Amino acid sequence: MANRRSTARDLAQIAIFAALIAALGLPGTISVGPTGVPITLQTLGVMLAGGILGARKGFLSVLVFLVLTTAGLPLLAGGRGGLGIWAAPSAGYLLGFLAGVVVVGWLTARILPRYPLWQGILVNLIGGALVIYLFGVTWLAFRIGLGAAVTGALPFLPGDLLKAVVAALVVKQVHRSYPGLITAAASTSPPSTSPPAPPTAKVSS
Repeated sequence: MANRRSTARDLAQIAIFAALIAALGLPGTISVGPTGVPITLQTLGVMLAGGILGARKGFLSVLVFLVLTTAGLPLLAGGRGGLGIWAAPSAGYLLGFLAGVVVVGWLTARILPRYPLWQGILVNLIGGALVIYLFGVTWLAFRIGLGAAVTGALPFLPGDLLKAVVAALVVKQVHRSYPGLITAAASTSPPSTSPPAPPTAKVSS
């Protein structure tokens, strides 16, 4: 019975964060530069999913979101959906969502339970921005060249820095209020190599 409750809770969390990523697309997009890749709030959802749910459940929430979008639901910012999203300039960034959420979740587990804010921001920037850029820029480089792809990613940096800060603030508060959502990585210390203390001589009176 406990396993069933745990499974139901996990499924609910995955569904909620898939819906959150979709909802963050409702404000629409901002198109900048010639690359055709818009600025959206949905990377904030990726940071939150990884930071709150962890690597496994975060990955599944992003996967559910992408499967539903590929099936035709207009869940991407700007109302985009269908198989055509994988032929668009932003397809590499969508693949980066899957890798990025795993990195955010994996690194977050290593700074819990304390979750220092500056480390949380750094984790979000690494997984929720740089890893996604790696996939997105690589994909675009095959279409428009590496230089143009890298230049086209620069306008995303200020917004992603702000999203990393917001996500870290939210994640820190969530884990403070609901500890145990992510199992903190065990800190292992090397075994002691000092020789055992000699036995204490018994003094007879």
